Amino acid sequence: MYFAALLARTEDGWEASDTELDDVETLTDLADLAREAAVDDDTVVAFIEQEDAWFGVIRVDGEDDPRVFLSNAAAAAKSSYGAMLTDELLGREEDDAADDLDSLDLDGTEDGEPDPDPDDNNDHDHAPDESLDAVNGSDGPPRGPLGDAALLADLGVSEQELLALDGDALSTIADSLGCTEVLEAVR
Repeated sequence: MYFAALLARTEDGWEASDTELDDVETLTDLADLAREAAVDDDTVVAFIEQEDAWFGVIRVDGEDDPRVFLSNAAAAAKSSYGAMLTDELLGREEDDAADDLDSLDLDGTEDGEPDPDPDDNNDHDHAPDESLDAVNGSDGPPRGPLGDAALLADLGVSEQELLALDGDALSTIADSLGCTEVLEAVR
């Protein structure tokens, strides 16, 4: 289950609206949706959250390119909207990306490859944590944060604070931005 909302900055504070992502297929579509919600080309922050698995923050300032942060790229890549954002952040072309969730390797193994043996303690000539760097091979999204962690720094959420968030991260961000009540009204 997803929750998505747009927060548009105004002279009087923030205005929030929940948003339907049904027609959003690319980051450009999401940025266009955010720009439509903008007041006088001011900042719009889009939130996407999938039930404590991951959250994404997309910031659009006028006609500037959108800035994106994902809390957990590997988890996000397992969902349609998260995959759209991870593909954009990793510079993948739409033709290179999986077209639907059925084609994604969600268990981390290649077709025909056996599941890894958790009791296999062989040293495979790599650092112990190297297996945590990516899923689905070396070109998959990393486990953990991906994107511009400083995208909200000038709005009161430092890079370190954003990277440390878990649980109900969107409420914490909204509290820092001073718009908790506005966001909760659309939840």
